[in-house]
Amino acid sequence: MQPYALVIDGQPVTTDRTFEVLNPADGSVVATCPEGTVALLDQAVAAARRALPGWASRPDADRVAALNDIANRLERHAGELAELVTREQGKPQSGPGAKLEAGGCVAWTRVTAGLALAEETIQDDAKGRIVIRRKPVGVVGSITPWNWPLMIATWHLMPAVRVGCTVVIKPSPYTPLSTLRLVELMNQVLPPGVVNVVTGDAEVGSRMVSHPDIDKIVFTGSIKTGKSVMEGAADTLKRLTLELGGNDAGIILPGTNVDPLLESLFWGCFINGGQTCAALKRLYVHESQYEEVAEKFAAFVAKMPVGNGLDAKNLVGPLTNAMQRDKVSTYVDEARAKGARILTGGVRPSGPGYFYPLTVVADATDDMLLVKEEQFGPAIPILKYRTVEEALTRANSLDVGLGGSVWGNDPQEAAALATRLECGTAWVNQHGGLHPLAPFGGVKCSGIGVEFNVDGLKEYTTIQVVNVAR
Repeated sequence: MQPYALVIDGQPVTTDRTFEVLNPADGSVVATCPEGTVALLDQAVAAARRALPGWASRPDADRVAALNDIANRLERHAGELAELVTREQGKPQSGPGAKLEAGGCVAWTRVTAGLALAEETIQDDAKGRIVIRRKPVGVVGSITPWNWPLMIATWHLMPAVRVGCTVVIKPSPYTPLSTLRLVELMNQVLPPGVVNVVTGDAEVGSRMVSHPDIDKIVFTGSIKTGKSVMEGAADTLKRLTLELGGNDAGIILPGTNVDPLLESLFWGCFINGGQTCAALKRLYVHESQYEEVAEKFAAFVAKMPVGNGLDAKNLVGPLTNAMQRDKVSTYVDEARAKGARILTGGVRPSGPGYFYPLTVVADATDDMLLVKEEQFGPAIPILKYRTVEEALTRANSLDVGLGGSVWGNDPQEAAALATRLECGTAWVNQHGGLHPLAPFGGVKCSGIGVEFNVDGLKEYTTIQVVNVAR
């Protein structure tokens, strides 16, 4: 079994205490992982603080070259990284799964390397010159979730490194291995201390959030934990980027020919087994074609193979942990008890692994947990509406707003309605597609700040105005 280590100040660090990382497909032990401590976190932060002046002052071209070198190394190790993600997180090798995640890390790293934040000139005349400069915010603390462990680590790390910050990253204890390997590869390129990785429990996370030598926290995860992060960061007035939960709504316009949209609808709902913040989690269908759409979609979903992600025939894997599987099962059971129809799935299987079948729930109502809470799993409620305005009101009724989508025969008509959704990204005839040059973030309780493109790059900087009198 391959040994894993933390990375602090460019050096591998092992610990006396370890924990097991389990394969969610069968419960087998993938590896033992070193367990970090508050003391090790403090060492990592100190290393990042020492490395900051040198990295921040490096010529911009050096940081561009470093990220391109990292991208090349990630590409060479993409197969290894993808298999590691499957083993610790569960998403399959086939379809838009672990190989897509590893390839996305390469693409995002290269695009980030190509971004730049130029000086902005506000005034340049006989009276004086005023320019706006962007400076690295400092030491960044990154806390990542278990659903896209490698991809989200890349989203956090690369823009920070690109602008001259140094980082300490803490991965989820469910999926630490791909992040440990990612940071190990990055440290083959970067000076010691620029990127450090420490595992650990809630105590380590709490110390990171309140740490006086961390200048910014970037966190991806639940709304509840995001609020706790915000509270913990208040004493030191840290900068924050929070990408939090969503409960994305999709509206199918009346009269839509749904047949050519079924595959896009499927992946909008069930990519990564529904364990995606910006997955489609509530589907509104007009009463005139409700039964037709529900039956066609259920039939399409029922054909999709679910199983161990290492088997090439499977397109959807297990949930990552028992907690999430049990949550989905509870929500579906509650919907059934309240009168919902289970068109496919809905019965938790026996046997090893954290599997739950792809589930389509008809006759869902707004008061069901499966609708009003984020299920974060392979179960989609379909809700009936009478008017488009009613559907829009219900779609916007929750306190979240990460993404949303409108589906219809006329893309312009659908886009006009999509702009009225209260969400950070509105898709038309698709759901969940991301692009490294399209800023991504939420409104309402779905987060603060954005990622990707120069807007995301700016999140890792502070503004300095230089005002020179002549």
